[in-house]
Amino acid sequence: MTRCEWATTPIYETYHDTEWGVPIHDDRLLFEFLILEGAQAGLSWLTILRKRDAYRKAFHHFDPVKVARYSVNDTQRLLADAGIVRNRLKIASAIQNAQAFLKVQEEFGTFDAYIWRFVDGRPLQNAWQSLKQIPPRTPLSDALSKDLRQRGFKFVGSTICYAHMQATGMVNDHLITCFRHKEVAALSPRVKKSK
Repeated sequence: MTRCEWATTPIYETYHDTEWGVPIHDDRLLFEFLILEGAQAGLSWLTILRKRDAYRKAFHHFDPVKVARYSVNDTQRLLADAGIVRNRLKIASAIQNAQAFLKVQEEFGTFDAYIWRFVDGRPLQNAWQSLKQIPPRTPLSDALSKDLRQRGFKFVGSTICYAHMQATGMVNDHLITCFRHKEVAALSPRVKKSK
């Protein structure tokens, strides 16, 4: 069974085989990935996957309503939690992002409706031969990043946004040699080629 070249450890293999690239339309899970991608900035995704359960516990299972109400005491609690990345700016951004997330939900009904409009509601299907071909960012992730920043989100640079798009299935970046490429593509009844 051939996987994408980056799936080299058991935790990566499980994530790759069951989650990465699968289209997500659940707001809580979209919020989770948004916070985890921001926490990952400057670190490896493997580090974040290893801390994911601790993050879920520390951040009330990524309930944006609860996170948006975090106080100074909650910030201190998180800074003392060895199970997560104890970076004051990243913790503050998670709280601010929860508040911005709720505003987006108010405006669009769901965060899902907001973010998926960037790809017209359909995952982009790429056909990469190797990891070297996969861009770290695209004009689309640039646009998403700009829009999120204008709405008050932090730690949402274009590279983070593209990683979010990959993780949540807005774009299928499994290599065409990977067994998951066709499986993930089949999860969307409507597909379109990326530009």
